[in-house]
Amino acid sequence: MDQHFDPIIVAFCCWHCSYAAADLAGTSRIQYPTNIRIIRVPCTGRVDLIHIFKAFAEGADGVLVAGCLKGQCHYVDGNLKAELRVIFAKRILESIGIEPERLEMVFVSAAMGAEFASIIREFVERIRSLGPNPAKLKKHGQLKESTKSRE
Repeated sequence: MDQHFDPIIVAFCCWHCSYAAADLAGTSRIQYPTNIRIIRVPCTGRVDLIHIFKAFAEGADGVLVAGCLKGQCHYVDGNLKAELRVIFAKRILESIGIEPERLEMVFVSAAMGAEFASIIREFVERIRSLGPNPAKLKKHGQLKESTKSRE
């Protein structure tokens, strides 16, 4: 895919852990792509399917849900509920012709700034290799023949 394509990534980050990890990466001056648009949420358990699909519908090429480490959620099991929603959302994406790899759930602690930056770098490269969000292309009438053949 075009290496000049700059994907738009929406990341729903829990306030206590993953947002703090992003902040740590920034204050530690750890470089990661600026393609990410972070939305701070109290807990990833608050991220509903509508939020994920709205991000894609509004033009996101990838969506990341980043929560506390398993077993360490500040709201008991919100991150585990979010993980189940992400798994379900991936099945829905696949059924409508959008690669489920465009959606990911990750678990990081507040002390994992370097790991957060690494996750972002890897996710941006994955989305770059997939190309633009097919829903965005359809919306703007730019759907290529190669994408049409997959439908």
